[in-house]
Amino acid sequence: MIDAKISLARKARDVLFFAVSIGATLIGLATLAAILWTLISEGLPGINLKLFTLENPPPPGADGGLANSMVGSLLMIAIAVGVGAPIGVLAGTYLAEYGRYSRLAAVVRALNDILLSAPSIVVGLFIYVFVVAPMTHFSAYAGAAALAVIVIPVVVRTTENMLQLIPDSQREAAAGLGAPPSIVIQKVLWKAAQTGILTGILLSIARISGETAPLLFTALNNNNWSFDLDGPVGSLPVAIFTMALSPYDDWHKLAWAGALVVTFAVLMTNIIARLLVSEHRK
Repeated sequence: MIDAKISLARKARDVLFFAVSIGATLIGLATLAAILWTLISEGLPGINLKLFTLENPPPPGADGGLANSMVGSLLMIAIAVGVGAPIGVLAGTYLAEYGRYSRLAAVVRALNDILLSAPSIVVGLFIYVFVVAPMTHFSAYAGAAALAVIVIPVVVRTTENMLQLIPDSQREAAAGLGAPPSIVIQKVLWKAAQTGILTGILLSIARISGETAPLLFTALNNNNWSFDLDGPVGSLPVAIFTMALSPYDDWHKLAWAGALVVTFAVLMTNIIARLLVSEHRK
């Protein structure tokens, strides 16, 4: 009798837990669906060729686009990834291969975790103090530096995890053939983990694509075409932020369209990353 009551109580708790889990999942999916529906319904009417060919912002009531902001974002993202990704890969390699159990590696991991969870606005303020203020002006270099600081911890974590998944037998086999550690890493480990490392880089790109706060303190904004990396440049997140706060309906339309472009870009990047992870597991 007692065993039957215990079994019934356990089943009741199991059903309750399952119901709460399903309810939480449905709430999350409903919220996401509402956000996506609002974004698509508001942003899709503003998607046209002019959005990608005309610069911003247009005078109220005139045609305009976000071309210069898109180009500025792509330039800073490219520089940030070009600088941050190699640093992250090398740091992750050190943590996984050279200093896996050392005290220095433990400190680096702790600092990397802090940097990984640090608010992006703090990163922007940091770059402002140490880069923008000494230079006495905003610049694309400063914006790329802020984005690179965000890229590095993501790539470090992914690289370390991917290298640790490689069986030690591969390291031992390469070392048994007389290969030094540097060759083992370059020719064996990096090649085996290249899909996972690339996935981490793609995830870091998705992370920085929509960052606004750090760019407000570093690259600021520019309403005209500019390829001068030593001066302020436009960026898509900042353009969306600026136009969304304006009193003009046509600027609001551009802001919604820009938000849809950013969301689609991030979504596609995440899909590619997921596919690469799935292929790596196979």
